[in-house]
Amino acid sequence: MPPEPGPCIAVVGATGAVGREVLTLLSARGLAPHRVRALASARSAGTAIPYGDTLLPVVELTADAFRGCAVAIFAADAQTARDFAPGAVDAGCLVVDNSSAFRLHPEVPLVVPEVNGELIGRRGRLIANPNCTTIILLTALEPLRRAFGVRAIDVATYQAVSGAGLAAIDELHDQTRDALHPETARNGSPNGEPKPRVFAEPCAFNIFSHDSAVDPDSGVNGEERKVIDEARKIWNQPDLRVTPTCVRVPVVRAHTEAITVTLDTPATEAAVRGALAGGAGIEIVDDRAANSFPTPRKATERDPVLVGRIRPDPGERPDEHGRRRRWCLIACGDQLRKGAALNAIQIAEHAGVLQPGPRQAAGAQTLTAAV
Repeated sequence: MPPEPGPCIAVVGATGAVGREVLTLLSARGLAPHRVRALASARSAGTAIPYGDTLLPVVELTADAFRGCAVAIFAADAQTARDFAPGAVDAGCLVVDNSSAFRLHPEVPLVVPEVNGELIGRRGRLIANPNCTTIILLTALEPLRRAFGVRAIDVATYQAVSGAGLAAIDELHDQTRDALHPETARNGSPNGEPKPRVFAEPCAFNIFSHDSAVDPDSGVNGEERKVIDEARKIWNQPDLRVTPTCVRVPVVRAHTEAITVTLDTPATEAAVRGALAGGAGIEIVDDRAANSFPTPRKATERDPVLVGRIRPDPGERPDEHGRRRRWCLIACGDQLRKGAALNAIQIAEHAGVLQPGPRQAAGAQTLTAAV
């Protein structure tokens, strides 16, 4: 039989954590192996990478590597995107870039399809994928913004180590094994403390401020600055007050976010819950009686952002109609999936270059919502 016709999809950085997740999702969507081009650095070229039940050859990333491709999903660093994304656009590709290279460029759309998917196709063929933390945050809050407006966000994030790549996952595994079996520890310092390689602090059995650089004047770290700037751009609210505190936790994948949102229009709890229950890309996990709420384990390798612990800010009194402006909730999302790979694929689907795959339907699903 002749090969299945259809566009070729290039995946840049295919051997990294996000690139491998892109390949997993493309395979799950039934995309034939001959339609996927796995691109990576010269040192990985000539190797093979799993793709469903088969292996894909890894091809060196060069300026000519995008010929014949309709989509290029970049899952590499910002410098690689700056070097190669413009050439991929010139070769006729729709480019979806996961790095920070173009996110704040005024002419490049920064897109979460459930939030501002209408921008896809309006301006050029280069689209930026937001930071994973921003994607999870705004996916969870978009139903409330549409229903009531949002004037401020306070959020504390608890971020999985896989956001720092495959080496960070290995570091967590190694340090955890060494801490549990010190007699065979191989990665410790002379005093028995874990010896970090990827992070500045030990990640096993520890929590520490996000590893991005801290601005010496404002005290805001790079991850927090991304959340502030990207949320304002995506929602087109340049004066939106966003107050994030980002930390790393000893979790392999899926970020957790504790959110307090201030609405423009006060709302009752029933109205808030109703808005969230109809939201795209989210799943309600909120059972007070069973103390069952979103967790990283529940969100891992899942498409939706899980939302729960929905409650009014206990420091705010309701008005005479039982309405409040400030609401608290927890969101958990797999940052390798919805926070990166899935969001990029959804952009290509919205652009009509890829056929929609087997993912969650538009409306939110409810796991349990006993209150």
